[in-house]
Amino acid sequence: MNKFWIITSHTYVTKLKSKAFYISTILILFFLMLMLNFDSIIESFVGDDEKKVAIIDESDILLEYITVQPNEEVNMEPFTESVEEAKSLVLEGDYDALLLLNLDSNGFPEATFFAENITDSSLQTTIQQQLQQAKVALTTSKLGVDQSEIANMFIPVEWTTVALDTNSKSQEELDQARGIVYLILLFLYVSVIMYGSIIATDVATEKSSRVMELLISSVSPIVHMFAKIIGIALVGLTQIALFILVSFIMLQVNKDRVGGILESFGLQDASISIILYGILFFLLGYFLYATLAAMLGSLVTRVEEANQIITPLIMLLALAFFLAIFGMNTPDSQLVTITSYIPFFSPMLMFIRVGLLDIAAWEVLLSVGVLLVTILLLAIIGAKVYKGGVLMYGKSNAFKDIKKALQLTKKE
Repeated sequence: MNKFWIITSHTYVTKLKSKAFYISTILILFFLMLMLNFDSIIESFVGDDEKKVAIIDESDILLEYITVQPNEEVNMEPFTESVEEAKSLVLEGDYDALLLLNLDSNGFPEATFFAENITDSSLQTTIQQQLQQAKVALTTSKLGVDQSEIANMFIPVEWTTVALDTNSKSQEELDQARGIVYLILLFLYVSVIMYGSIIATDVATEKSSRVMELLISSVSPIVHMFAKIIGIALVGLTQIALFILVSFIMLQVNKDRVGGILESFGLQDASISIILYGILFFLLGYFLYATLAAMLGSLVTRVEEANQIITPLIMLLALAFFLAIFGMNTPDSQLVTITSYIPFFSPMLMFIRVGLLDIAAWEVLLSVGVLLVTILLLAIIGAKVYKGGVLMYGKSNAFKDIKKALQLTKKE
């Protein structure tokens, strides 16, 4: 056990002091701060300047329908001079655009938009929406329909959902759960890819330096393998704790501005049980894929081959992630139910079922049990492959090397 903790602590401290740790931490923190301050950054570049648009109404009818609709983003001003003069004022910067209004042969509005450049699609979209409303108002006015009645026609239909099963989650509970489930799924996907790659690379690095041969001769392969896995897991937890701390501080500082993010992802009223299930399936998923990553990493000789050999693992994880994203819309489908018991998919698929459905406890226990047994079997097989794999050198041939590694282990 002492050797286990020595290797674990050595792995943890070494990774914690590495440049890669500092660079990845700084980059992710920068990305987090960018996300949490995205609105402020956009506003600082865009500004709050109101767009000024000159309107020449050749129909003598449309202007009143356009200007009667207030808009905080666009100030539409009637222009009584010539079109050419208006164009010159646009080029000089007095106006952002010129809008020339007229009626077509059917008596419907038509418009020509003039601007120094037409890259600002948002301004055009805003004006088009107002013109569409003006068209509706003009048409209904001709038909003698009251404008308030038209407004009532566009009010969304009141929609209420009721689950007849008393054990089912309400719509409000589902909306809250979806946000937190999606975040934990994304978190699991990114973490396993990132730290699984680190494990495979770390094992390959030690093997390429021939240090591994000395370690395996004095320490059990399974002890060394899991010491690596847990050591890097602790590095990951350190990073995660730092990210959560910084995010919490940023959210508290900008609570009024970004408070809606918490509500949209259901974080303010997140169920403790969902968070606990998220932690459980995250840990099980991590150990499952990390064991595979360590086993595959032991088969390569060169560090640059590490990422290549774990590509099938990443593809398997990506498939599980996309199935989970699909399953969030139909968590009770047969596909989601079946795949939630398949070990390499269950950390994600069973988690969305737990988060979005009210399933029996035995289903969760069965899935967890299958995962634990799979991790144990992978650990036993992985330790044998690991022991033989670290003694193999030369060009890596992926899964054919697993058989060679097992044969080498049997000979000893």
